[in-house]
Amino acid sequence: MAGDHPQEDPRLKNVRYLTFDCYGTLIDWKRGIEAALGAALGGAPRVKGGLLAAYLEAEKEEERSYKKYRQVLRNAALQVASRAGVDLGEEEAEAFADSLPSWPAFSDARPSLDELRSRGYELYVLSNVDRDLLEETIRRSRLELDGYVTADDTGSYKPAPGHWETFMKRSGAEREGILHVAQSVFHDIMPAQKMGISSAWVNRYHERLPPGAQPSFIVGGLEDLLPLLPRRAQA
Repeated sequence: MAGDHPQEDPRLKNVRYLTFDCYGTLIDWKRGIEAALGAALGGAPRVKGGLLAAYLEAEKEEERSYKKYRQVLRNAALQVASRAGVDLGEEEAEAFADSLPSWPAFSDARPSLDELRSRGYELYVLSNVDRDLLEETIRRSRLELDGYVTADDTGSYKPAPGHWETFMKRSGAEREGILHVAQSVFHDIMPAQKMGISSAWVNRYHERLPPGAQPSFIVGGLEDLLPLLPRRAQA
């Protein structure tokens, strides 16, 4: 596997905990949303900016106030349908929400997590979804993790700091011992930056970094993390 002879970065010498966003980072939510929501809307609906962009905009609006993430998924689907001029029923919107655990994992997710675990890192997910949806995703994708924090635990959605605060309280982790790994600049990279937590932006979609965002590292996929993170010395 790539990264068998990693070169240690001094910024990571104290890192013990790797926290990951899930959907967009470990799970290919672009494929999942486009397949599940596209099917619900009757194939290939014409939505300004594309289906994923329309969904993300609707999701952002729904997350302004906390509600169960199933409701966020449902309401966002109904919003996108309305913009596309498609009559989407309640059952179809609920079915889209139920589809989330079936969205596929990126091919590098499981092997990279397994390798990082073998090097002595503790692996956690910080996710905006409901606990049952995340647990089913983890089970189906066979991801080996040490724990997770969901919106059920915090009553808030990232970019609010609740996920990191809850994680540090539970684990006893200090900021300098954490590397947060995520695809979303808005939900993950910017709030980690504000909290003084190192981050790795997983730029899977070849996007431009927005002004003000300063991730500690930029990688194209999870395998690119491996050269940065050597085997941890055993205590």
